[in-house]
Amino acid sequence: MTSLAAALDLLASFDARLLFIVALSLEVSITAVLFAALLALPAGALLAVGSFRGQRALSVVVNGFMGLPAVVVGLLVYLLLSRAGPLGPFGLLFTPSAMVIAQAVLVAPLLAALTRQVVEDAWHEYREQLGSLGASNAQAVAILLWDTRHSLATVLLAGFGRAISEVGAVMIVGGNIDGVTRVMTTTIALETSKGDLPLALALGAILIVLVLALNLLAFALREWSQRRYG
Repeated sequence: MTSLAAALDLLASFDARLLFIVALSLEVSITAVLFAALLALPAGALLAVGSFRGQRALSVVVNGFMGLPAVVVGLLVYLLLSRAGPLGPFGLLFTPSAMVIAQAVLVAPLLAALTRQVVEDAWHEYREQLGSLGASNAQAVAILLWDTRHSLATVLLAGFGRAISEVGAVMIVGGNIDGVTRVMTTTIALETSKGDLPLALALGAILIVLVLALNLLAFALREWSQRRYG
């Protein structure tokens, strides 16, 4: 009960350390999802409407990468950003930028796979109409991405939920440095291992609220879209 009371006190007092960790977590994850979406959404849509050799195999690979372990992503990004890696000269390792890269790589397959499913359903419905208008694959991708934008909003929320809740990749490439790269999940892991529970409990409560809020928002978006567009 002492730890719980201390955690509630941290939340009630808007502890500066707590706020910094939450703010950094949100900044890293939101940025990562936006960067991943720039590539993953068009790629997923192209997988849905395109017709090229190896399309099915590529779709299977993308779907398989949805479950890619975070620690493996962290290891690969670490190798890229380390001094001996191709991106070593940029000095990105153990910075928030490295964490953004790792999370973007982690969520990109998820966004691409879910986008393919959403756009594929719309493609089956509008394929003949778009074909009669002479739309190219690129034009069809643009049209369908816009038409399914409300469903894709829930896809982005799913990607954000995946990013904000992962711990392995950001701990490897970020180093979990206090005041620099320490985010909610890595802080919870560290503080729990140290037996210092108040901060871990406070951050855990915030993380649970965020996850529940994301699911509620995704549900509300689906309901609103169905009522408006049938």
